[in-house]
Amino acid sequence: MDLKVRVLIVDDSILMRNKLVKIIESLHYEVAGMAQDGEEALRKFDALLPDIVTMDISMPNMNGLQAVEAIIAKHPNANIIMVSALNQKKMVLRALEKGAKHFIIKPFEVERFKEVVEKVLWEM
Repeated sequence: MDLKVRVLIVDDSILMRNKLVKIIESLHYEVAGMAQDGEEALRKFDALLPDIVTMDISMPNMNGLQAVEAIIAKHPNANIIMVSALNQKKMVLRALEKGAKHFIIKPFEVERFKEVVEKVLWEM
């Protein structure tokens, strides 16, 4: 894609945030910002209006499910991709019902990330 995709990374794990930064940069996308919980994600989404949000589920203060609900309430067309562990399937399904566009199961490869991002962007 020629489009410079701007991504907001939301994860309480610094290791996962750093991994996502490397993946995003390797795909020539732009890291618009990072957040470590849902409350920070909501503030940063409002300020940055990214093209894509990668959203972890289990986080302190406001979890990913609550953050999806809050972001979609203000920005119904937000492109949120849930990034979760395999054992969080029920939460991922609830996030999709609340407006998340897609999901990726950890661990994942760069190609899988790219495939999901492009699928979500083409559906815009």
